[in-house]
Amino acid sequence: MDPTLRTRTLHQLRETLPDFSRQMKIAAKYVVDYPAEFGIDPIRTSASKSGVSTYTFVKMAKHLGFSSFEEMREPFRHALVAGGSGAQNLDWLNQQDNPSELAQVYSEAAANGLAIVTRSLERQQLEQLERIVDLLVAADTIYLTAVRSSFSVAYYFHYVGRMAMPSFHLIPRHQNSAIDDLNDIEPGQVLIAITVTPYSRETIEACEFAQKKGATIVLISDSDVVAPDLKPDYVLVTSVLSTHGFGCFSGMMAVVELLVALLMKRGGDAAKERIAAYETLRLQNNAYWAPRKKH
Repeated sequence: MDPTLRTRTLHQLRETLPDFSRQMKIAAKYVVDYPAEFGIDPIRTSASKSGVSTYTFVKMAKHLGFSSFEEMREPFRHALVAGGSGAQNLDWLNQQDNPSELAQVYSEAAANGLAIVTRSLERQQLEQLERIVDLLVAADTIYLTAVRSSFSVAYYFHYVGRMAMPSFHLIPRHQNSAIDDLNDIEPGQVLIAITVTPYSRETIEACEFAQKKGATIVLISDSDVVAPDLKPDYVLVTSVLSTHGFGCFSGMMAVVELLVALLMKRGGDAAKERIAAYETLRLQNNAYWAPRKKH
């Protein structure tokens, strides 16, 4: 089998997705976002997970030039077999000696967390990460935006990143909208945006606004197909699949941690000196708890 067929199919789906019907857009986005699951699951399962009919997947396959759904899915299945994909069945995940109803929940959630960290990291391309790091180091201003659950990731990225790079700015500030804080953004500056499905209107509009002003957009999301008209300069795709109905951010945090490590390395001695200065300041102001001395 042609090893590039899966990659070509994914590329074709991304390029033609804006022209699809609403139901086919949902099906196509599911394949783009979850290619491993698509390669494993039968058509009824894929339809159930994505919320469309099996006919929609059959129609999409024929639209892409395949004779059947199975022919379209085969390169995805083949890639899993060839790559030995799948989470390791670690002994500590098996709670067979624990009969409680939470034992199964524990095992499934732990296995899922390990799997999405692995999938998120293996999807990253070193060449793109290097370009992003060079971009951030060179920029005089870096805006970082997210809302709701994604804000927790943005806050951590900003909290750690700004100690090495004072150019980091977390927005929105002072109960503003992100666009208010982006009013003065200029070419050569960067907006890092974080959003996961269901995608934040405010975040997407902030990206579109900043891009029109000439800024570079780095998007961290669970898909590189977020909005039909949004074309970020860089997209870091992570998995947020969970067993509990809400997004699981361990994979996204792993990718952010990776970016932080690369930024710290590229920041060199200047970054180390800034971090040391922050640590000294906190110690001088008793920021950390310490046991009281006994008299």
